[in-house]
Amino acid sequence: MKAIQIIRPGEVKITEMEPPQPGPGEVLLRITYVGFCGSDLSTYLGKNPLVTYPRIPGHEIAGIIETTGKEVPPRFRKGMKATVIPYTSCGHCAACRNGRPNACEHNQTLGVQRDGAMTEYITVPWEKLLTVPELTEEELALVEPLTVGFHATTRGEVKKGDTVLVLGCGMIGTGAIISATRRGAVVIAADIDDTKLELARTLGAQHTINTQKEELHSTLQDLLHGEAPDVVVEAAGNPITYRAATEEVAFTGRVVCIGYTPSEVSFATSLWVKKELDIRGSRNALPEDFEEVIATLKQHLFPPGNLISRIVTPEESPRAFADWAENPGRILKILLHF
Repeated sequence: MKAIQIIRPGEVKITEMEPPQPGPGEVLLRITYVGFCGSDLSTYLGKNPLVTYPRIPGHEIAGIIETTGKEVPPRFRKGMKATVIPYTSCGHCAACRNGRPNACEHNQTLGVQRDGAMTEYITVPWEKLLTVPELTEEELALVEPLTVGFHATTRGEVKKGDTVLVLGCGMIGTGAIISATRRGAVVIAADIDDTKLELARTLGAQHTINTQKEELHSTLQDLLHGEAPDVVVEAAGNPITYRAATEEVAFTGRVVCIGYTPSEVSFATSLWVKKELDIRGSRNALPEDFEEVIATLKQHLFPPGNLISRIVTPEESPRAFADWAENPGRILKILLHF
């Protein structure tokens, strides 16, 4: 079978491997689409500290059940469309004991700490499989990246009537925009790319701010008549947006941090105390986030094709990684199609 390997930073190779065989409790999945994640780009650039090389990337999965091993429930049948929850959890660490296995201390995500799904076949435990006949295979590949933004709005306790500022309108920010809109919040999207901001409006953002053309603070003041957002979601992974989140959020507001910054960030910590802020990390997603995204996609509230920047073949994947590295701000989602 074909597999895409990142051999070392900047080098992607198409290799031939033996297809895996499902063991007890495992399902063999024939991969149809895999999304390129920001963590895959970090691996390609040599900036992912969790990765060793060579590594098969990919954890945003759409596939077809090919066969099942022993001890797999009979409801999983050959030919069913499915996506995958790509994280592991130990069941024993503090996060797992607290009912938050998405933040497991010992998590291993497909394509990051272990080889991923940019192959023609993978095996997965049946417990990690979600079969969804109503969605297209392209939609199934969008489920996992959208769940991360959905989980962030849960962490921020976004509710009807809140004003939510989303900093960064990539795929993760997009998920937060869709989710906050569904919860009845007024959403303000901020980014440096007009194309992404136009998409944010189609997904429910009532206001958009291009921070290369408009000053964030004064624009927010004008939009909110001197008030401030109840919740700020940091989805850009930039020291500037991390500081802006605490500066712009309302007194007693909630700041949710998803993005990883390339360097340490210094804060005016007096704002944390004076505003009595709730500052929360948000990592991966829970099974209920997957169910919420799937339910949203089933409603066909927006054309999922609008979220896809490009679909490539395995042979085109090395060039796709290089193109993305050269223009990271212009790409929303690349799908690899087997």
